[in-house]
Amino acid sequence: MVDTEPTPETAPVVRYEVRDGFAVLTLDSPHNRNALSSRLVAELLDGLERAGADEAVRGVVLTHTGTTFCAGADLKEALDADPAAAADIRTRWAVQVLRRILELPKPVVARIDGNVRAGGMGIVAACDIVVAGRGSSFALTEARLGLAPFIISLTLLPRMTSRAAARYFQTGETFDADVAERIGLITSAADDAAAEVARLCGELRKGSPQGLAESKRLTTAHILAEFDRSADELAKRSGSCFGTPDVVEGMTAFFQRRPPSWAE
Repeated sequence: MVDTEPTPETAPVVRYEVRDGFAVLTLDSPHNRNALSSRLVAELLDGLERAGADEAVRGVVLTHTGTTFCAGADLKEALDADPAAAADIRTRWAVQVLRRILELPKPVVARIDGNVRAGGMGIVAACDIVVAGRGSSFALTEARLGLAPFIISLTLLPRMTSRAAARYFQTGETFDADVAERIGLITSAADDAAAEVARLCGELRKGSPQGLAESKRLTTAHILAEFDRSADELAKRSGSCFGTPDVVEGMTAFFQRRPPSWAE
């Protein structure tokens, strides 16, 4: 008999299942904190496309295994690759993922019980509804690596208050779910995130597919318009940073678990 059990190399890192009319996409790569590797991005895009094409699916629930929802870019891949080429690829991935969530004609609900960092923050901001357990934490740490949240600013800036964005984009401070709700990054902080998401999905099922799709278009049109205006410029600015002394030092310090030279 041939063994068909998936191995760690072949098991999906984004699991797909349909529950109660919603496609549940579970980021399942806890060994690297669900970082946006080439494999995870490809499977996430495939899952979103699959959910969009299935008429029986009313919406998407995006969730995770492990203690981290998403840690942003896979920095190990970034360090091992040619900086300029890797930056261009990661930027295109970010644009694709964020646009796919925004353009999906079905509600996307994020359920978070853990940490969200860097590029994961952009995904959270792209979702229509976000519920986070009170033990969750959030941070934009790009400045500490010599970078800035270029592409993900397209989804973050329309959601967060301007004062909060000015603070957290620059300080890299960690903040909790209650603060995330107060500044507009998430919809609600909950003692039981799963129960609250189940309740909200019940409310969403009361809307017709057309009603949900057209209502979502109203709320995402201005964000998508900003993608059309600014994504190319932001991609160039992002690419110009990679390979610079600050970024090389920032990433090296990160992997060596030491402060970068400017923080010593």
